[in-house]
Amino acid sequence: MLPGDVSDPECVRAMFRELKTVCEGPDVLVNNAGVAYFGLLSDMTDEDWRQVIDTDLSSAFYCCREAIPYMVSRKQGRIINISSMWGTAGASCEAAYSAAKSGLHGLTRALARELAPSNIQVNALACGVIDTEMNSRLTAEERAALEEEIPAGRYGTAEEAARTVLLLADAPAYLTGQIIGLDGGMI
Repeated sequence: MLPGDVSDPECVRAMFRELKTVCEGPDVLVNNAGVAYFGLLSDMTDEDWRQVIDTDLSSAFYCCREAIPYMVSRKQGRIINISSMWGTAGASCEAAYSAAKSGLHGLTRALARELAPSNIQVNALACGVIDTEMNSRLTAEERAALEEEIPAGRYGTAEEAARTVLLLADAPAYLTGQIIGLDGGMI
């Protein structure tokens, strides 16, 4: 693990330079950065918008740009983008988050087509409501109401998301360009 601000392209370049001191490059890249803005689009500042887009979408571009040359040289690799069901359906009062995750879906599908000839699989995991810090802002009443909307009747766990990422990292090579839902039946 290399900590750093993946919304900053210079920081990403530095992280990958550090990675090259340990190994040649990544066999699997998991793009899992995410922040959200909860509120009306008309209330967002330019900085609010940039922070969500840069963290949730541009970071994946920066990391892929650094990882892909190594993967192409080896003719193998896996890129797994952690997305959201809101990238497919859109969420009220989460326009920037929904837009960024929708963009991540497009990036996933485009890179899958671009990289398939090099035997590199690119997929996205579109998570539903996962019990993480991002959802800790909800009150007990909001949490209970949301759980009632989820057909599975509960939030997903970080462990379930991690297990699905592991499955994608070891999935058949023919599985590429897919947006895999892990949402308890919501979408």
